Amino acid sequence: MPRLLPLGDAAWTVEFGDGIDLATHGRVMGFARTLQAAREDGGLSGVIEWVPTFRSCTVYFDPLAADADALAEQLRELAAGAPQSAVTGRRWCIPILFGGEAGPDLAELAAAGGLSPEAVVEKMASTVFRVYMLGFMPGFPYMGGLPAELAMPRLATPRLEVPARSLAVTGELCAIYPVASPGGWRLLGRTPLTLFDPRDVAAPALFSPGDEVMWQPIDAESFARLEQEAAQGRLYRDRFRVAPEAPWPS
Repeated sequence: MPRLLPLGDAAWTVEFGDGIDLATHGRVMGFARTLQAAREDGGLSGVIEWVPTFRSCTVYFDPLAADADALAEQLRELAAGAPQSAVTGRRWCIPILFGGEAGPDLAELAAAGGLSPEAVVEKMASTVFRVYMLGFMPGFPYMGGLPAELAMPRLATPRLEVPARSLAVTGELCAIYPVASPGGWRLLGRTPLTLFDPRDVAAPALFSPGDEVMWQPIDAESFARLEQEAAQGRLYRDRFRVAPEAPWPS
């Protein structure tokens, strides 16, 4: 059974497990969709929003507009009856410049796994990653699916500044830093795409939980051209969407 935990006086967290895996995340996303359906039916009075994570979903509410205990009972019932979601979000094929200045940890990660840098790039490019959650900073996607042979711990000393749009891995996870920030994940490459645009009020973050992502290796010349298009506002997101029934680009 899901666990219900208070988060201050204005939120409830519903936990569905204690691991990072597709089955648990499917229950989280199923619950999130159940919440959306309940809201559309006129329920969830006083609820402001909900935030799905790897294994839980936190529901924020206005304590002046909602009865916390009554909402807790409603959330228990919805969580118990929520199906595991098999629905995938959007699909993306994102260009990445691997190695060199864009990916300074690629060679070390390859050597640690007894692989060549080219083999690491091939494994990254042939893997479908799933966005489990956004966190750490606006638009930062935590993605599962990293091949086990590419798993490495974080850097012993984090970098003071990771360049914006850097593709990084640690443990079993993969991510892209939307903006420059400190960070200790291993940097393998960089994308020319903007991951978070606050001017896009409807959808400022490129990715959402449930999305699937693959990487398309590109060379330095292509990266520079696409980065220039992005700076000029001509690199549109939909260009990198993959239709639901279409095969992944090879």
